[in-house]
Amino acid sequence: MARFDKIAVMQKIGATRMVPVFYHKDVEIAKQVVKACYDGGVRAFEFTNRGDFAHEVFAQVRKFANEECPELALGVGSVVDAPTASLFMQLGADFVVGPLFNPDVAKVCNRRGVPYTPGCGSVSEVGFAQEAGCDLIKVFPGDVLGPKFVKGLLAPMPWSKLMVTGGVEPTEENLSAWFSAGVYCVGMGSKLFPKDKVASQDWNYITEKCKESLKLIGK
Repeated sequence: MARFDKIAVMQKIGATRMVPVFYHKDVEIAKQVVKACYDGGVRAFEFTNRGDFAHEVFAQVRKFANEECPELALGVGSVVDAPTASLFMQLGADFVVGPLFNPDVAKVCNRRGVPYTPGCGSVSEVGFAQEAGCDLIKVFPGDVLGPKFVKGLLAPMPWSKLMVTGGVEPTEENLSAWFSAGVYCVGMGSKLFPKDKVASQDWNYITEKCKESLKLIGK
């Protein structure tokens, strides 16, 4: 069962406006990355469903976060079907994110009061997702669509809350471009977790990079 309800999750995402996106098959590494982000001020974290037995890793990270990161909303990403969404919600996912929009996922998430953020690449897809009760929509892939897509969509649909993922970098130039275009928040992956830093277990680097990114976003 989710630790936080839909309203609380949206408030956490809205307060920080950044959601780290990460996956690793090693449970201990995943735990330390989550803790490093939490220590850096992050309050919503997306663990992506990317590898075999990812749900088992998530279950352990969820239990760890309950104790070590009490205010963290821990969600799952890369979800494309309802059974997978249900599995992760049973393991305590606070929110569900996908690369595409699937109405069946919206149904199972709405039933449990869990936020569903689907990936959309057109104005029509965003509209269909909103009709299905999705409060926050993921613009994906961000590096393909670009800030102009966000600005263009918001002109006729200013009520839309958009999270861009893909191509987001922890730099002032990149973040400024997205937020100036009007995104509600950003999902940030590989640029926040360089492979060499994860391999060397430089958790302080990740903590400081999160602090730096949140500071840039708050400008």
